[in-house]
Amino acid sequence: QVQVVEFGGGSVQPGGALRLSCVVSGLPFSRYVMGWYRTGPGKEREQVAVLGSRGVNTDYHPAVKGRFTISRDVSKNTAYLQMNNLQLEDTGVYYCNAARNDAGSYWGNGTRVTVSS
Repeated sequence: QVQVVEFGGGSVQPGGALRLSCVVSGLPFSRYVMGWYRTGPGKEREQVAVLGSRGVNTDYHPAVKGRFTISRDVSKNTAYLQMNNLQLEDTGVYYCNAARNDAGSYWGNGTRVTVSS
């Protein structure tokens, strides 16, 4: 049974930082593309960051480039999203996704991030 569980959401002031974690079990973690997505007030779900299955190639939404960093620890089956200099517009629910073309896509239940002054 595949499980994808996010941790690390919370409330911060603008300019603050959070690190989200995504623990995956039940699949060969190192072979999956890992992604972070978010939904916000009045916004459709958008891709925030993605890390290729080899753990090298990354892609970021323009709004977070230079502030957010996606990474993983294969030994812990965990992906991370380090979020620095958080802004009000970063508020939302952040979801972790593990995907592989020939094996499907798996989602966590999300973790809430609130940025407010």
